[in-house]
Amino acid sequence: MNNIYKLTLLLLLLASINCCAQITLPVPVNLQATYNKGTRTITGAPGKNYWQNSADYNIKINFNPQSRNLSGSVAIDYTNNSPDTLKQIDFRLYPNLYKKGSIRNMAVLPEDISDGVQIQQLSINHQNEDEKQWEIDGTNMTVKIPALAPKQTIHFDINYSFTLNKTSHIRTGQVDSGAFFIAYFFPRIAVYDDIDGWNPHHYQGVQEFYNDFCHFNTEITVPGDYEVWATGNLKNVNEVYTDKFAKRLSDASVSDKVTNIITEADLKTGGITQNKTADTWKFEADSVTDMTFAISNHYLWKSTSLVVDPKTGRRTRVDAVFNPDHKSYFEVINYARKTVEAMSYQFPKWPYPFPHETVFDGLDQMEYPMMVNDAPYEKADDDIELTDHEIFHSMFPFYMGVNETKYAWMDEGWATIGEWTISSIIDPKITDLYAINNYEETAGKEEDAPIATLSTHLDGMAYQINSYPKPALGYLYVKDMLGDELFTKALHYYIAQWHGKHPMPYDFFNCINTGSGINLNWFWKSWFFDSGVPDQAISKVSILKKQYTVTVTNIGTKPVPIDLLITYDDGTTEKLHQSVQCWRNGNKNILIAFKAKRTVQKIVLGTGYDPDVNKADNVWLAR
Repeated sequence: MNNIYKLTLLLLLLASINCCAQITLPVPVNLQATYNKGTRTITGAPGKNYWQNSADYNIKINFNPQSRNLSGSVAIDYTNNSPDTLKQIDFRLYPNLYKKGSIRNMAVLPEDISDGVQIQQLSINHQNEDEKQWEIDGTNMTVKIPALAPKQTIHFDINYSFTLNKTSHIRTGQVDSGAFFIAYFFPRIAVYDDIDGWNPHHYQGVQEFYNDFCHFNTEITVPGDYEVWATGNLKNVNEVYTDKFAKRLSDASVSDKVTNIITEADLKTGGITQNKTADTWKFEADSVTDMTFAISNHYLWKSTSLVVDPKTGRRTRVDAVFNPDHKSYFEVINYARKTVEAMSYQFPKWPYPFPHETVFDGLDQMEYPMMVNDAPYEKADDDIELTDHEIFHSMFPFYMGVNETKYAWMDEGWATIGEWTISSIIDPKITDLYAINNYEETAGKEEDAPIATLSTHLDGMAYQINSYPKPALGYLYVKDMLGDELFTKALHYYIAQWHGKHPMPYDFFNCINTGSGINLNWFWKSWFFDSGVPDQAISKVSILKKQYTVTVTNIGTKPVPIDLLITYDDGTTEKLHQSVQCWRNGNKNILIAFKAKRTVQKIVLGTGYDPDVNKADNVWLAR
């Protein structure tokens, strides 16, 4: 970038501060109240009165792969850090998505309809409670408690059981006769926050999750011919693995090379685990929003590790665990490693926050802390794009604890731009345009709501485009407008302020404004809050000798960058680009001047990342 261009960009950005200083974002009254309470600030940083509740979970379960019965107990110490005295505690019973009578917005086969979570016993502060103390409604359970004052802790013990779904695999369930991905398997306390109090939303299938940062100790007992992978660190490696496999795991944790921990030959000879009857696997994870695990008696395991933080030398172990019949999965370990590396050093250029990441060969496309449940594909491109998308979720929502239920765009949008960016790092031949065509086809129609619309109010294509391509394009345009260096600085400011906490949308907008030093409200408002469509046109081309002036008109109201591809008569091309910043003043026309190097044959407006509802007026042909 030459100095003249840098100066021009700086002047444009500084000018935008003045022109946009009076633009304010529409803030709902319940979110405005957080500023009055001092829990959040208009600069985007947490307020002096910010708080969030937390819990320690000690979970002990038995899982029978034959019957799919999961039974166990959970002991919870829940601390009320809020300024309110709580008289009830709301729980989540996520397996009740499959319970007869529950409200769902995803299909469940009749054979998977169950009786849901069965509570055999519930005690509060070691006093057994009568069933009258709790009420179960779908995936929500409300428990009456003695008044819990601020800064006090309450203890729960719950014995429970449920039957895991065999089919109807909505993020969890049986994968095949000897493989299971088991998520949402314990009663957990819902989020109580400074915005809504108790998070009231039922889990219905489409909308995802909102959980507090907690500490988990989990013991999982399964038959001895099964291995277990889970959120957290395995604490009893030498109790469950024989020496050879414990050493392989130890070696992989400090090696840049790929280690074959379990091979096809190992599966035939056996002797992988210590106990032929049953093993209890113990995992511990701190400051994570969820706990999940997967088991198999016939999967291969490839592992590697890398330094993710050069300042401290901290390493992350990366695993791929998969059915040997799925040949494409043999390369997934490389895609996963490259994703963790790219996230740490290129985008978002933040040291990978967790000690390990396991990609499990399952039946879905779903993320969890330190785990992903990824279906296999035949094409390498699809495996790459799915792997990096789901692993990118490690930052959003598992490091940045956003409310996915209400604001899916605050995590899925980031995973989408992460996928677009990292896929081409892994394989430069890939141009990942995931879901942009869906937005183009839907823009301006009834289901095209503003991104800021609550995700709980959306379904179908409206949910898809608002969660994935539209916010990802918004992030991409800000990245382009600020430039990589300033964008990274602003994004790091947001991450530094809110990791391990619960940011709301305005915390994000305000943090990027503060972190960049530039008021971007004009863009936030037009792209995230306003209705309208992206529609640009080449409305005029003036030619004076070799000097061309192209008039680009913004017919729609959604600002997108200007990208011109000039094709010359010898087949060579030239690209001209202006960031979305060029529309900051609400102007409808931009003049793009260039000196032709040869005879111009054609000018085309737009790239795959510039959605346009009418591309018929995006091409100019020389006569």
